[in-house]
Amino acid sequence: MSQIRADKLTFSYDGSAEPVFENACFTLDTDWKLGLIGRNGKGKTTLLRLLTGELSGKGTLVCSVPVAYFPYPVTAEQMKLSAACFAEELRSGCELWRVICELSELREDADILYRPFDTLSFGQRTKVLLAILFSGENDFLLIDEPTNHLDARARENVRQYLSSKKGFILVSHDRDLLDACTDHILVLNRKTIMVQSGNISCWQENQQRRDQFAEAENEKHRKQIRRLRQAAKRTAEWADKSERSKIGFDPLKEPDRCISTRSYIGAKTKKMQSRVKNTENRIQREIAEQEGLLQDIEEIAELKMSPLEHHKETLVTLRDCSLKYDGAPAPMFSGLTLTVRRGERIALHGSNGCGKSTLMRVILHRAGALTTDDDLLVDGICETASGLIVSYVPQDASFLKGSVPSFCEERRLDRSLFCTVLRQLDLSRAQLAKDISEYSAGQKKKVLLAASLLTPAHLYIWDEPLNFIDIFSRMQLEKLLDSYRPTMLFAEHDIRFRNNIATRTVSL
Repeated sequence: MSQIRADKLTFSYDGSAEPVFENACFTLDTDWKLGLIGRNGKGKTTLLRLLTGELSGKGTLVCSVPVAYFPYPVTAEQMKLSAACFAEELRSGCELWRVICELSELREDADILYRPFDTLSFGQRTKVLLAILFSGENDFLLIDEPTNHLDARARENVRQYLSSKKGFILVSHDRDLLDACTDHILVLNRKTIMVQSGNISCWQENQQRRDQFAEAENEKHRKQIRRLRQAAKRTAEWADKSERSKIGFDPLKEPDRCISTRSYIGAKTKKMQSRVKNTENRIQREIAEQEGLLQDIEEIAELKMSPLEHHKETLVTLRDCSLKYDGAPAPMFSGLTLTVRRGERIALHGSNGCGKSTLMRVILHRAGALTTDDDLLVDGICETASGLIVSYVPQDASFLKGSVPSFCEERRLDRSLFCTVLRQLDLSRAQLAKDISEYSAGQKKKVLLAASLLTPAHLYIWDEPLNFIDIFSRMQLEKLLDSYRPTMLFAEHDIRFRNNIATRTVSL
């Protein structure tokens, strides 16, 4: 058992207006199963890269054990080879028999080690890399988003697998995964870093209590400041009035006054002015105590959208539909009958490669919003209502580049409204001035989601919208969709989100 300790850790990227970390202090145990959470862009991956030594910052970061990082970078040349050929290049000293043992725990056959890596599904690739990662000994493991793009079955396998391990930091936005696999949580708050025992549900419950206490204390300080300011104002007015009466008086109205009372009035005025100064000092102390109370509270802004209502009840009709790529031995699915009616939020559910994304592209093509692959064969009936307007969020956001103004011009979006939505999704003003290609994966996904929310549409088609999206934004989107209830067709492997949002689930 060893410890990882950070003391006054400070790091910022070149050209960045704000540091990612500033005087951060924390201590971790290498036996923990630690979940790392925080908003997109708060520095989760940066912290892992600091632990690996890939980046270096100011202050102290002591890590007395070797670390290994997931996902391993796989080159284009390695993609053509089997994992058995390059496993040792990824992890020094890797032994295949250990990898095979780990794969059996992941409920995967060993033969995928000997197939070309680019022929494996996303889920199989993830399992191979995880098996290589855990095939070593005594390393502290840094696991960054292991379940992105994985279907429900693969996620469950990874969840069961990680829950049996220890000695790792897990970066994930999957609440069910963090609940099942972690016994400590490291939170990158807005201004501070906090370590807490328990899983994500324990942290969320405690965080709500802390936020309520901070808000109550903040309100108490604000009321005290208002009372003190009123008292200071009254005392200052009395002091001014007394000071004005010090010189000159009417003997007829004030027969008991004489010139010797001037010193008495001056002393009384000085005493009142001293009381005003003491009250102002108390106000400053109250303000100082108030500062910092709300610095870490996550204020989840309410998002808005403008769904349109189509004149027809049924927007999409599929009857006995099958999809197949030309030359493929079998269709991805066949005999599918599905109708999408106004107000429905339909979740497409199925394993990786079952055709969810392809079906969405076919519907977009029928609605005139997208072109499909030329080698895709569609049998059966696939119809969309006339004049149907669709807003689409694709699964992949890596293609995004250019400035925010150019993106708005290309999509015909109101720039001020677009920036407002991105700010509500917790992108900073400094971030909005950067090129979108410099954004994190989660921030790029937020760009596509913001564009979709600002597009009035009859039907919203979202393909895995929550990949890389932080927990707070997931709850934000859940609240939005529950409030506006747009007609939706979406695919999402986050079980909690799907259960909260879908009115109906269709399995392919």
